[in-house]
Amino acid sequence: MSDSPNEGSARLVAQCAKRPGILAAVFEYLDRQGAVVLQGDQHSTDGENPRFFLRVEYDLAGLKAPPEAVAEGFGAEVASRFGMDWRVAYSSARRRIAILGTREPNCVLDLLWRARTEELAVDVAMVLSNREILRPLADRFSVPFHHLPVTRETKQEQERAMLDLLRGKVDLVVLARYMQILTPTFLDEYPERVINIHHSFLPAFAGADPYGQAEQRGVKIIGATAHYATADLDAGPIIEQDVLRVTHRDTRAELMRVGRELERQVLARAVRWHLEDRVLVHNNKTVVFS
Repeated sequence: MSDSPNEGSARLVAQCAKRPGILAAVFEYLDRQGAVVLQGDQHSTDGENPRFFLRVEYDLAGLKAPPEAVAEGFGAEVASRFGMDWRVAYSSARRRIAILGTREPNCVLDLLWRARTEELAVDVAMVLSNREILRPLADRFSVPFHHLPVTRETKQEQERAMLDLLRGKVDLVVLARYMQILTPTFLDEYPERVINIHHSFLPAFAGADPYGQAEQRGVKIIGATAHYATADLDAGPIIEQDVLRVTHRDTRAELMRVGRELERQVLARAVRWHLEDRVLVHNNKTVVFS
């Protein structure tokens, strides 16, 4: 749970095995605490192991107890009863992100701009890169830049240095076309808190030069995919995808231009939804509440 604030709203996110009475218990508890529900979303699955997903946002004004006491009471009374995997976050708790990039500036610049203009309610704590080329972008937005070059022989040392810079300072790591594979050791420190943008409509055209592959195949759509990074390359839970139509007249350069536009939009949406606690993960799939 995040540190409790004194104003704004709380976001209660939970999932558990599907069974009767969950919604009634949640809303009855919140009602007893004087919570005014601002938004509520739910989803359930069927099949062999049916599961229930919930996101409730409620106003902190009018609570009969401090927000942290309300959250703790929910855990004791409701979450424990239904075996929930749950968390509470607060709208006024400013999140901090680190942006990792290599050469391509488009996604890095887009995130820096959205943060500067408050289109994304987030603080960019730092930009990390294995190349110097992105330093001018970070300097333009007065964001600390750290250059950590890497070779096959120094990869473990470089990752340790990155973790030393990130640990305790960021809530989310965004791979904005960071062209290095992160090891399980790194990813284990940020489970479901590393978002990657892939420049194709996964699982199509994974790996190198997806736009060249797309041109050779004569595709009619170009896509982009944002997902949580896992130890399985480009196979983590998908948060957002989008596509645009293209034709046989489009060159590789035009496909790249269209694809970069999609990358920026898809990555920004995925980051926003994560920051707003709209994404729940189960069995390498996501439920994303609008």
